[in-house]
Amino acid sequence: MSPIRNARVLFNAVPSEYPIPGETTVYDTTETIDVENVPLNGGILVKVLVLSVDPYMRGRLREAHVKSYMPAFQLGAPLTGYGVGIVLRSEHPGVSEGNYLRGIMPHQEYFITSDLTYMGPIQRDPRLKWTTYVGAAGMPGETAYMAWKEYSRAKEGEVAFVTTGAGPVGSLVIQLAKQDGLKVIASAGSEEKLQFMKEIGADVVFNYKTTDVREVLEKEGPIDIYWDNVGGESLDAAMEFAANHGRFIECGLITGYNGSIPPMKNPALIFGKSLSLNGFLVQYLRPKYTAAFEAEVVPKLASGDLKFTEDVSYGLDKVGDVMLAVQKGTNTGKAVVVVAEEEGEK
Repeated sequence: MSPIRNARVLFNAVPSEYPIPGETTVYDTTETIDVENVPLNGGILVKVLVLSVDPYMRGRLREAHVKSYMPAFQLGAPLTGYGVGIVLRSEHPGVSEGNYLRGIMPHQEYFITSDLTYMGPIQRDPRLKWTTYVGAAGMPGETAYMAWKEYSRAKEGEVAFVTTGAGPVGSLVIQLAKQDGLKVIASAGSEEKLQFMKEIGADVVFNYKTTDVREVLEKEGPIDIYWDNVGGESLDAAMEFAANHGRFIECGLITGYNGSIPPMKNPALIFGKSLSLNGFLVQYLRPKYTAAFEAEVVPKLASGDLKFTEDVSYGLDKVGDVMLAVQKGTNTGKAVVVVAEEEGEK
């Protein structure tokens, strides 16, 4: 077989604000690969099927010397992120041709590796598509379930406020909170997203772009649990209208991802109201909760008992556009890029 295209999405330039498709990231088709004959040197050859585009990736679009909880993307090299792929060839013990893998993968059509530290085998429930395994049945779903179980200490009748409530994390948090008997206030940025939050059980929904968050919380609070995906004004308002001993679960801070991070306006409320602020990274919760997530959440996603939405784009060349949409909040569900489709997956 002659060499075929091995397209990639390269990190080309550090953005000052929002990532610019074609400038921050570049779709490159100059590389080729002979999938039948390329040396594996004890490794595996993987064909990438789906890739996740997540908010945290913006923080990796930085200079390499700037420290953070995850390493910077390497300039001139492919982006990396959560994905699912199929093994085309293997010289690696324990990995066979035809196996499916999920984990951190480069944004390219094919890759060779012998390092499986951040990848593992995955089997699909036939009722779910592979896209869901980088979304509600993957890292975003794990984030919602595991942190809620670890930090919410939810009690029936309490009030929870969930930001970005129509997203892949927030929407599952809403449903978990309702299962625990809580009143749920949820915010998002479009009428379509408000409707979805109502459909999954949120009691009070509002558009943060057109509605004063403080007016909503003053009327509907006080808040016992705050799930924070945004920071900024919503975080300040949640602290102002929190109940004593409120629990704040700090999952994200997207208001500061494409510019300066807004400081807290009144951090004295933390001790004044005896608030608990729990920041977390899902990787540290997986050892404790993975078995429960797979037993409790994935079957309910497959049966439809837990709802989710996906915003699927087709083709590796769409990654830059999807990344920008995620940062601006214009995507309408979990952002996933289908790189290659298997028969029956359309």
